Amino acid sequence: MNITRNYSDKIERLKKEIQTADCIIIGAGAGLSTAAGFTYSGERMKKYFADFVEKYGFKDMYSGGFYPFPTLEEQWAYWSRYIYINRYMDIDNGTYKRLFELVKDKDYFVLTTNVDHQFQKAGFDKKRLFYTQGDYGLWQCSEPCHQKTYDNEETVRAMFETQKDMRVPSELVPHCPVCGKPMSMNLRADDTFVEDEGWHDAAERYNNFIRTRNGQHILFMELGVGMNTPVIIKIPFMKMTAQNPKAVYACLNYGEVFAPDEIAGQSILINGDIHDILSEI
Repeated sequence: MNITRNYSDKIERLKKEIQTADCIIIGAGAGLSTAAGFTYSGERMKKYFADFVEKYGFKDMYSGGFYPFPTLEEQWAYWSRYIYINRYMDIDNGTYKRLFELVKDKDYFVLTTNVDHQFQKAGFDKKRLFYTQGDYGLWQCSEPCHQKTYDNEETVRAMFETQKDMRVPSELVPHCPVCGKPMSMNLRADDTFVEDEGWHDAAERYNNFIRTRNGQHILFMELGVGMNTPVIIKIPFMKMTAQNPKAVYACLNYGEVFAPDEIAGQSILINGDIHDILSEI
């Protein structure tokens, strides 16, 4: 009974903070997309990659993403399915849309390590988003010989529809328009990641947002952020909360819910399914 009341109290406190905060800074990790239905193993893996699972024994989509396929045609057969179902298909179960409804009338900004474009699809303002780790919808030179990215939707859709026997037609394999080398995903996996003009513009807007709201009643709302890259969202959010007595740190996650002792009084920690939590606010 106490556990239920405690959970309800936290929900009510978070609801009040969303309503009363001067601004809301959302930090979103993979757990938010998982709650929205973007699972990378299990049924979705079997449904879309049964042939690759049979041939290579992949347990999840990530494994296949790093596999050294023997040909570019096979590599892009895999990746085009991966991109299509996680970037262009509409499968959000309402999680992102509910989050947008909660903050759309507030002064907000989103910092995310997710690369699936779901914030924009749910209605969030592109000028209030910073995708730090890239975007499934963008390609770059694998070298890279220049700092520019390229939209891949048209080609990915064609690859998805025309691939046969785990291969895409050779003419669809993307090559750099400058140097001719194969294109790669614009995802931060190593030091070849391209931070293009759009990336730097978004970084500047985020930094300006932080700077100009300093000292306000800020709600740092962390959603589904694990410990893979804590230096991007989790640790900065905790530090900024500690430096601002008016700030509140809310951590919503399925497990890995904690806050340092020095901001315990400024923290709302809710352990559970983010889809369910947002639905109750």
